[in-house]
Amino acid sequence: MDVFYTYTYGTGAWLTLQGVPLFATPKMIIMVLLDEARSPSMLEIYFARSFGLTLLSLAALTMLLTGSIPLTTSSPTTTNSPSSPPHPDSSSAISPEPTDPKAPYAVPTVLLTSAFHASSAFYTYAWFHTTGEVSFALAMAVYGGLAAVGLWCLLFASSGGRISRRTGADKRTSGFPFRNAEAERKRGKGKGKGKVF
Repeated sequence: MDVFYTYTYGTGAWLTLQGVPLFATPKMIIMVLLDEARSPSMLEIYFARSFGLTLLSLAALTMLLTGSIPLTTSSPTTTNSPSSPPHPDSSSAISPEPTDPKAPYAVPTVLLTSAFHASSAFYTYAWFHTTGEVSFALAMAVYGGLAAVGLWCLLFASSGGRISRRTGADKRTSGFPFRNAEAERKRGKGKGKGKVF
């Protein structure tokens, strides 16, 4: 579960790191990026501030919709005695499950932000390949890392994990393309088939 929080806080931090300078000091950012010495136009300043606000809004929405920042302040209505186990709803942990009432939009939010990070990684790679500037390589590495962690969260952190209580193994695994000879031998399916490799 720590990886899920790492992804949401990392996404929020990265988008905020990009959005604050664009919103607060658009003239300075534009003048640094211009090739010729001229004052930035009002349209350039408007687009820089709009993009900065968009990044800040996306960071805030990611944090809110994944449940990293709680939307409600109500405490659980159940009380537990010191000797009884805690009620499942009394924990403040958020799970990336679609049925979690604390963050019902966590999985779609992680999906969309992962797609955003992946597309931004490809876009910054194209710019890095064209210009050869190190700043594009840094952005490409951060976007690619966040996209990979988001994909990991979608694949592994969001599933219920059907773990067997008896053996501790995941029940969703299959034997294709390899056979599980030990399991077949224990179940008696490999008795008349000869030696198993």
